[in-house]
Amino acid sequence: MPKMTFIERDGTRREVDAPLGLSVLEIAHRHNVDIEGACEGSLACSTCHVVVSPEWFDLLKDPSEDEEDMLDLAFGLTKTSRLGCQIIISEEMDGLTVSLPAGTSNALKR
Repeated sequence: MPKMTFIERDGTRREVDAPLGLSVLEIAHRHNVDIEGACEGSLACSTCHVVVSPEWFDLLKDPSEDEEDMLDLAFGLTKTSRLGCQIIISEEMDGLTVSLPAGTSNALKR
């Protein structure tokens, strides 16, 4: 089974199983990684924002226009920022590493 690593806000590295076909958001929730995902992966928020390690970023499919629009709302946006709900694990992604940003912005909460 593929693995992936989450680098948590405090710098702790957590390597976890990353089943094929699941999103980074789904994998985070399975392993109690602190990613909110307020819209439950419906591409309506930016609370599953992750920073992809540079060596992995170019291997990902390009973000959709909708994802780019949501990323514009993300806290701590970087050149390798993506939404965890839009990164789907494939065989080629075994070893993917993502960092959690310092915070999130949840436009769904009022």
